[in-house]
Amino acid sequence: MMFFPSFLDGLARTVSMKKGKNTSSTEDDIGRQVAETLAKDAKKNDLMLSSSATFKSNKSNNFASICSKRGQKGINQDCTIVWEEFGCQEDMIFCGIFDGHGPWGHIIAKRVKQSVPPSLLCNWQKALALTSLGQELNTEPNRSTRNHQFDIWKQSCLKTYADIDQELKHHPGIDSFHSGTTALTIVKQGEHLVIANVGDSRAVLATISDDGNLIPFQLTIDFKPNIPEEAERIRQSQGRVSCLRDEPGVYRVWMPKGDAPGLAVSRAIGDHCVRVWANFSA
Repeated sequence: MMFFPSFLDGLARTVSMKKGKNTSSTEDDIGRQVAETLAKDAKKNDLMLSSSATFKSNKSNNFASICSKRGQKGINQDCTIVWEEFGCQEDMIFCGIFDGHGPWGHIIAKRVKQSVPPSLLCNWQKALALTSLGQELNTEPNRSTRNHQFDIWKQSCLKTYADIDQELKHHPGIDSFHSGTTALTIVKQGEHLVIANVGDSRAVLATISDDGNLIPFQLTIDFKPNIPEEAERIRQSQGRVSCLRDEPGVYRVWMPKGDAPGLAVSRAIGDHCVRVWANFSA
């Protein structure tokens, strides 16, 4: 695996500052600036695809295609992105899909699409820097190297989603109270896939059978309110899960009283109106 030393060295110097100084904002600023610069370079070098199109890499046999089509309900609120050589790592590819909902759904989906890749890259590199300095992450003891690498990705994804959700909540120009988005991201690192999923966007892996036919294999769970564990979690916080009369079988999340918001997913980024009452999770 290849790392860019200047980034790691900068983070290492920041993390090792004397106690008493508030270094968290400095770390985030350095990492985010570098990650955003890498994203801009990826666009210039045709390593990033974020609209309906197809590209073939000049450096490898990778082939990527994106297609998004507006439905019957109005504006297209879907956003997608593919970033080859994610973070200057030749063996890494980042893929993401974000399906907005609500009046501001298309804006939130676009914002999250732009924020997740550099934020995830920053958090991942910072976790690697901490590990290189001998600081243990919150992982189980006696974990194998492969599992330890997964733990780093897991915590990086959790922090990324949580940070972006809070950024939306306090953003003065975006109303995420009654709007939100799903977020499905995949990082392919060598032969491994790291998947983070919030909402009901779906990742499907196509495998080839012995007779040459494609066989779909679903990699993610659709987080819907009718899943027993999800419904129980929501109801324990006084939220309601039920269907509309004209939509039998389509379960939605409601506040304790009233007819809002009627979300067809049990997890999302945004939708802060139901966070307390329905234990709605990012």
